[in-house]
Amino acid sequence: MFSSATLSAVTWSSLPWARILGIAWGIHIVLLAIWIILQKRSPVATLSWIISLAFFPYLGFIIYHFIGPQKLRRQHYRRLLAQTTLLEHRHLHALRAQAMAAGAPPSPMMRQLTRLVSHASGFPVTTAASLQLLADGAATYNAIFEAIREARHHVHLEYYIYEPDNIGTALRDLLITKAREGVHVRLLVDGIGSTHIRTPFIAPLLEAGGEFAFFHPIRFSQFVRPLLNLRTHRKIVVCDGKTGFTGGLNITDEEDERTQKHAYHDIHIRLTGNAVHSLQLVFLEDWLYATGQATPFDTRSYFPEQPPGNYAVQVLASGPDSEWEIIHRLLLDGIHAAQKRIWLITPYFVPTEAALIALTSAALRGIDVRLLLPRRSDSRFVTAAARSYFDELIRAGVKIWEYDGRMLHAKTMVIDAHFSLVGTANFDARSFRLNFEVCAVIYDTAMNQDIARQFEIGLGHAQAVPQNRSLHFPARLFEASARLLSPLL
Repeated sequence: MFSSATLSAVTWSSLPWARILGIAWGIHIVLLAIWIILQKRSPVATLSWIISLAFFPYLGFIIYHFIGPQKLRRQHYRRLLAQTTLLEHRHLHALRAQAMAAGAPPSPMMRQLTRLVSHASGFPVTTAASLQLLADGAATYNAIFEAIREARHHVHLEYYIYEPDNIGTALRDLLITKAREGVHVRLLVDGIGSTHIRTPFIAPLLEAGGEFAFFHPIRFSQFVRPLLNLRTHRKIVVCDGKTGFTGGLNITDEEDERTQKHAYHDIHIRLTGNAVHSLQLVFLEDWLYATGQATPFDTRSYFPEQPPGNYAVQVLASGPDSEWEIIHRLLLDGIHAAQKRIWLITPYFVPTEAALIALTSAALRGIDVRLLLPRRSDSRFVTAAARSYFDELIRAGVKIWEYDGRMLHAKTMVIDAHFSLVGTANFDARSFRLNFEVCAVIYDTAMNQDIARQFEIGLGHAQAVPQNRSLHFPARLFEASARLLSPLL
């Protein structure tokens, strides 16, 4: 008889470990593949992730776990908003009626676009009493500070990047002053984009009676339920429910030409009137979600009744909690419907396959398609990925310029003479599918001309991309490699 120790040694040593590990590895890949497939992402992105996990077993799993495509559900907080009557049908119907009375979208195509946004996001066409396009940091920050100084009831701010530098400190001090005056101050910043915010910086605002929260802060719980890749990229300011701001600018000296000589070039918009109600809805939903607060809001104070304005405006709010990718859809529909021109400014250009087809198809049918992109973005990899699409676009007839000198950070689009967009979304899959974004669509000729004028001003600081680009092999390889991974960006 063999002893148990001898039998154990013989058994373990004689096991076909290579075969066992191979089977375990195969099961591992199959289970992970099923998990990824059930996410129901695009086939290219799905296959890219599966291949990455297969070749990098441990590292690939960690990367996918933390930054892979995920859906975030916030229905509980939407119900909470409904219970506080922020989304009452009567309120939305009233806004829609006011917009139609003001003579909203002038063409059947524009009316179809408004219905798309309304059905997919719940936001109807509203009206603005005034619109002001703001170029660069000085003009934007001055306008925001002025609106905050005039606020009497509340000031709501949401930012992806808020730096405790010169402009960030000045804004915090102004918020402290308003809080001491009895104004309700709420500041919401992203947990990744605003990592430099520390307790000593924000403590004086809290002591003055203001409120502060991080959106998806970095916590140990995220190792179990990772949210690192789901960020609020929104930039929203709402004062007294009457004045609102959105666009590309964060709160940082990097966007203030008064402080930094080579500050980012960016574009923002100031709105007054009922259109601000939609920005208010977006902020309050994010605030309730981030804080878990269940305090009902007085709709008369946060959504004051105002007479209809002369500008038809529609707010788009998209994020990973929605299956419709409304900003992506609207841009695609707008591009397909264009009859004369499509002028796009974006700092990060990594188009989806559908967006690339839409742009090239528009150019092939004779539409004036122009792109203004940064010559050097703050990511060499994203710049290379964007350039990998240039040859195909140029062959189709798309005209491309690269903005030189400063970093181009604006996100705008004009289509024909009546459609224009200003917001926070870049022209890439991350903004379309992963980030929480917000944009304002304006159905107005004058604003369309103002944004088009900013495009033309930008061309004065840009160089046209030649039809036949001459690249050395390493540059071609780098662009092609960046494009290969573009579905994961």
